[in-house]
Amino acid sequence: MVIGYGVINLRIPESSSLKGKRSVLKKIIKRTQNEFNVSIAEIGDLDNFRFAQIGFAFAGNDSRFVNGKIDHLLRFVDDLRVAEILNSKIEIMVVADFLEAGKWDTGKYDEL
Repeated sequence: MVIGYGVINLRIPESSSLKGKRSVLKKIIKRTQNEFNVSIAEIGDLDNFRFAQIGFAFAGNDSRFVNGKIDHLLRFVDDLRVAEILNSKIEIMVVADFLEAGKWDTGKYDEL
């Protein structure tokens, strides 16, 4: 299993209130969820109406696929042109050992 996650720092220049910021973020988050089926939410700068932090996460079975999806997501958010991406930080984690460590052959109801 491969997990890709990251944080996007945004500047919202046209926003003059928290209400305006929430409107812009709602647009970004809903469109991104619909396009990519990704977990995404506002995670920081909650009380600053000019800046925002958005966190997201993907899961997949191939590192290249997950990396490509993250790159596509960043381009998509930038192409919306409702906020400026200041920077982003991503990480891709392979969790193969976790899956192999568990005993998946039998469950508690298999012996019945």
